[in-house]
Amino acid sequence: MTKLSVNINKIATLRNARGGDTPNLLQFAKDVQRFGAQGITIHPRPDERHIRYQDARDLKSIVNTEYNIEGNPNPKFIDLVLEVKPTQVTLVPDAVDAITSDAGWDTIKHRDFLTEVISEFKSNGIRTSIFVDPVLAQIEGAKATGTDRIELYTEAFAHQFSLGNTNAVKPYTECAVLANTLGLGINAGHDLSLDNIKFFKENIPNLLEVSIGHALVSESLYLGIENVVNMYLNKLK
Repeated sequence: MTKLSVNINKIATLRNARGGDTPNLLQFAKDVQRFGAQGITIHPRPDERHIRYQDARDLKSIVNTEYNIEGNPNPKFIDLVLEVKPTQVTLVPDAVDAITSDAGWDTIKHRDFLTEVISEFKSNGIRTSIFVDPVLAQIEGAKATGTDRIELYTEAFAHQFSLGNTNAVKPYTECAVLANTLGLGINAGHDLSLDNIKFFKENIPNLLEVSIGHALVSESLYLGIENVVNMYLNKLK
């Protein structure tokens, strides 16, 4: 079964809109785990517009499943991850002003940098993953950095699937086959939803984990968070 890691950034965004503590981020993390989610993902950004760095620290004692921290490995982010020591760190090359992640790493161009950062995290017992586009050369480049896993950036698939183009999954399948051959674990995330997750999972051999936030929270406005978490779990079997 593919694990579901719930990205709780949107809960932090809602909380921050009023400046208080409603909804309570820590209680939400407790609840989605109680409902069956097998992980919690956060993506703190330098401006802390949703997840705050202190949230990352506070969640450490709350997350009893897998704890995944995503972000661009600038010095402040690296220090945070080394302090918190989550289960996994996912390296994402997002710009400071990015609304959301919009591209994977060029693992060839940034090989030396990624290798150095990954080595530091792995020496501290933290599993590493690199956010990548579904390009075979980038998968090979990821392998050369020493990373444990890749996270396939799935926005292109999700968009094309919504238009009826099921062939959009093919590059992801090819990359997954290569990753399996190279011994890389496979995660995926970005714009995955109840509409496309089952099809995607069925076409990605050995998909270990998906990270879903925006769609899951949006769907929960209509269907309820406990119900939606279990709907995902059923589709990921």
